[in-house]
Amino acid sequence: MPVDPGYGERLAVRVSSLYAAAELSLLRRIARALAAGDDGPAWAVGKLAQLDLIRARAGTDMAALTQQAAGEVRSVLTEAFTTGQALAVGDLDRYGLDVRLAPAKANAVERLAAETLQVLAPVGARILRASLDIYTQVVAEASSTILLGANTRRDAAQQALDRLTTNGVRSFTDTAGRRWQAESYVEMAVRTSAGQAAVQGHVDQLQANSLDLVIVSNSPRECDLCRPWEGKVLSLSGGVAGTIERQSLTTGELVTVRVAGTLDDARRAGLQHPNCRHGVSAYLPGATTVPRSTEDTDERVAQEQRQRAIERNIRRWKTRQATALTPEAEAKATAKVRQWQAAMREHLAATEGLTRKSAREQVGRAR
Repeated sequence: MPVDPGYGERLAVRVSSLYAAAELSLLRRIARALAAGDDGPAWAVGKLAQLDLIRARAGTDMAALTQQAAGEVRSVLTEAFTTGQALAVGDLDRYGLDVRLAPAKANAVERLAAETLQVLAPVGARILRASLDIYTQVVAEASSTILLGANTRRDAAQQALDRLTTNGVRSFTDTAGRRWQAESYVEMAVRTSAGQAAVQGHVDQLQANSLDLVIVSNSPRECDLCRPWEGKVLSLSGGVAGTIERQSLTTGELVTVRVAGTLDDARRAGLQHPNCRHGVSAYLPGATTVPRSTEDTDERVAQEQRQRAIERNIRRWKTRQATALTPEAEAKATAKVRQWQAAMREHLAATEGLTRKSAREQVGRAR
């Protein structure tokens, strides 16, 4: 049995939620600072004078976040590795095969943890920098608007803050030039590492029991890199390739097995890339069913995309709610949150097979 495609995401949330909470706390601190005081002529001067204090307090919070996240990353990857082993043992038990426990691979987990923490290392600092940039930009825009006589400073600040935070704080740019919310970037990185840890635990357990063949899972909304490998049988060692015959586990007769390549071949071609949700499980001749088709229907893709869009709107208005500077802005955001939550209930009631993922509706949730 492969690891559930949503398993890595559930583990990753334990880390990414730390960053989401830290970012939201910082935005709230900024909102309180902007809302405090009066609309006197020295408003902008007073707000910019607070910047060093905000920076110092936020810097302390981000240092604590980095330390807490390091411990959680190691815990998540250890759990993923152990789960991968357990699923392999389950496959063996199901068919009455002898189980020899694989040796613990603490080094493998620590290597993955070190790689993941290196990827996450700059994220806290970039959250801080991006949030402080928002603060100074809001002050500048609000002051400029007042000079034009368009609005009060607080209303102008609210408009600028809404515009800059509506789609989240885009604080991270990857090597491909894509801009990410910090929390979505963290989730992607940890989900990928958790998937790799689970697969490694699974593979180690299978190899300890002299099993060489695995089958790639089916995952919804797969990319072009992964699609060719869905449902394919692969060799762990590379000792077999092409069309082979193996004895059926259930009938004892010879069955034909098509081995598409090695797991390393598939990985070099793009399988299990960052953000990939594919796993592998033991292929047992005569017992494991190879799927005839792994294609997603256009209707299901559209239904899932609609759910993601509603989730984004719920998150967007929750952010506006958390950073409201005036009672009117808070009331409007609250009403919008309820409106989109009602839309989610209607969509799920009308769509068979979809379930609500409340965690994805929380402020800071990615994608």
